[in-house]
Amino acid sequence: FFNSGITKEIDWRINQLKKLAACIQKYETEISEALKTDLNKHPYEAYLTEIGLVYKEIKTASKKLKKWAKPKKVKTPPFLDWARSYVYKDPYGKVLLIAPWNFPFQLLILPMVGAIAAGNTVIVKPSEFSNATTNIIAKIVKECFDERHVAVFEGGPEVSQALLKEKFDYIFFTGSSRVGKIVYEAAAKNLTPVTLELGGKCPCIIDENTHVKYTAERITWGKFVNCGQVCLAPNYLFIHQNIKDEAIAQIQKNIQKNYGKDASKSKFYGRIITDHHFERIADLIKDRSLTCGGNTDGSQKYIEPTMVEVTDLNDPIMHREIFGPVLPYYVYSNIEEVIDYINSQPKPLATYVFTKNDRLADRVFTETSSGGACQNDTVMHMVNDNMAFGGVGESGLGGYHGKFSFDAFSHQKSVYRNSFLVDFPFRYPPYKYSIGLIKRLIQYLG
Repeated sequence: FFNSGITKEIDWRINQLKKLAACIQKYETEISEALKTDLNKHPYEAYLTEIGLVYKEIKTASKKLKKWAKPKKVKTPPFLDWARSYVYKDPYGKVLLIAPWNFPFQLLILPMVGAIAAGNTVIVKPSEFSNATTNIIAKIVKECFDERHVAVFEGGPEVSQALLKEKFDYIFFTGSSRVGKIVYEAAAKNLTPVTLELGGKCPCIIDENTHVKYTAERITWGKFVNCGQVCLAPNYLFIHQNIKDEAIAQIQKNIQKNYGKDASKSKFYGRIITDHHFERIADLIKDRSLTCGGNTDGSQKYIEPTMVEVTDLNDPIMHREIFGPVLPYYVYSNIEEVIDYINSQPKPLATYVFTKNDRLADRVFTETSSGGACQNDTVMHMVNDNMAFGGVGESGLGGYHGKFSFDAFSHQKSVYRNSFLVDFPFRYPPYKYSIGLIKRLIQYLG
């Protein structure tokens, strides 16, 4: 189907994106209900963090695709004045997308929009853990697209393993670093390029010179939205000793404001995706002295928003995956200790700094490495599609969103167009000219 050339037609691609938007709108209520079933997401949160972002991505791609796809003329060196140079945006071809369960709609459809906009054919593999959302995604894909263009493969890890044995032209994976390495290894066998959107433990620093109320509100939201099952969530806090009590009290106040005295009764608070994940997170806080929270209910896969103070940076909770509503914090006195610790760990997907001191924030951002970063906020940098969203090191490879999604799924092909107006003989053997002449020519014309 890709070789037919139809996917390379810009108007056809735009039409496919508009069909997708219409189909999503048709099933919007069912999508929201599926997210409620899988993760207990409130309809408002489902739209805010999943459906709305997809609409925005489709609208941007549909509006700007002709401009993005147009060959770009670039400068040609002066000694080649009679030639022209361009960069063409070629689709890779057959693309495989493997999506996770924590944002099961957004994290599959968003990259799919980029792959379609770039002119590829696509196979999508939704998560087997978010069954309700997977079912509605399959329904939308089958209704909206010719299966030779976009096809959905449902099932467990054995389906992903089988797909990875096939030869694709591009692979896009979102998930854990552990599985990301497996995907990368499989891609390497065919020299297939990849985008890997992984995770990592995102640090969050609270300087003494900050707006404590807003700091607490933004951290509380970033940590406990989707019940903490967010790759960008703050994984641990560094709180300056001079504002420890005030900051902790304010975060606790916001937890109660957002979810009530008993979060298990809140319609705005999510649930853990599976029994296995519930047990893993519950074990992290078992037999610990907790600052707040700690209540669990396995029958509901419910874990209360929880905070725990860490006095030793070697504490296992600082190194194990949390991916849930548990927020460790460490009290610090100097920023050097914080920077040294961050640099001793795998590179995170994001680093957060809350401070009114821009120089301090700049120091953290320049002396540490992460996929992205925010000053005085959490998570929100991924909303701006004028910036690429992605990781570095163990937190990922490559970026996407907006034009960066189109670019991720496009090969940047260099095209040089020469003319027959003139032909200089100095490049052909037998070489009659001195090396000195060539050196002077290149230095002058370069």
